Amino acid sequence: MQKIVITGANGMVGQNLVQILLKKGYTVVALGKGDQRFKVQSDQFSYYSADLTHPFEVQSILAKEQPDCIVHCAAMTQVDDCELNQKEAHALNVEATARLLLDAEAYSKFFVFLSTDFVFDGETGLYSETDPVKPISWYGQTKVEAEAIVETAEIPWAIIRTCLVYGLPVEAGRQNLFSWVKSSLETGKAIKVVDDQWRTPTWVQDLVNGIVLVIEQKATGIWHLSGEDLLTPYQMAHAIAEKFNLDKSLIERVTANNFSQPGKRPARTGFTIEKAKTRLGYAPGDFRNNLDRLKG
Repeated sequence: MQKIVITGANGMVGQNLVQILLKKGYTVVALGKGDQRFKVQSDQFSYYSADLTHPFEVQSILAKEQPDCIVHCAAMTQVDDCELNQKEAHALNVEATARLLLDAEAYSKFFVFLSTDFVFDGETGLYSETDPVKPISWYGQTKVEAEAIVETAEIPWAIIRTCLVYGLPVEAGRQNLFSWVKSSLETGKAIKVVDDQWRTPTWVQDLVNGIVLVIEQKATGIWHLSGEDLLTPYQMAHAIAEKFNLDKSLIERVTANNFSQPGKRPARTGFTIEKAKTRLGYAPGDFRNNLDRLKG
């Protein structure tokens, strides 16, 4: 069975991807910032604390492990942080990706890069893989630059773009929209949620299932993996409140103009996922049905 390296393993996508790959019998080598934040019981798992911005740290790991595939999830993804710390964001999202790709060409056979809907300007929405990119934030710009680098790879590569990933919070991980809305309402905290930004939100389990399909089929090129429901965060918050019997009156409908944020958000993204459905067999769940699964 193949050996897979996952960067950004401490994040929500990384942790869920580690679990599903181990269940499927893969050997998993996880790279993360600092200590391992999650528990794994498997002889087929190893973890390295690695600074991707260091010129040689990751190279030595890959030279030792010789993985069949690298899934590059690590990134600076907070839009405002990227805008305020542009040099740091470029170092991790672009320069570290370039170095990792060079190492992958030397020590691996397939490179999978996780990207975002923020490579688009949000003027139209429901983007396909062939639509032209036009970022409006520094975060989106760094992902566009990184994608361009990946496309030059001398080994087979895949770029997986996804959109507003949600799911159960992971150990020592950041909040996502689902966990933020649910925990806020459970504690009686009033929240302001935008109703003028449209997305096709992606359940993390659907995303990692899609990543596995790309790995198993060695499906090269660009892939859009998201849900199919086109929703605003406000609509998502209402659906979460209804599903978990929480107080909807705590949710205040606002627009993007209510917030003063350093990083600009595209108004309408979301994906057409027909390519992934027909060629990969990707089959994401309906948003409200996924909430039932999260309810458990």
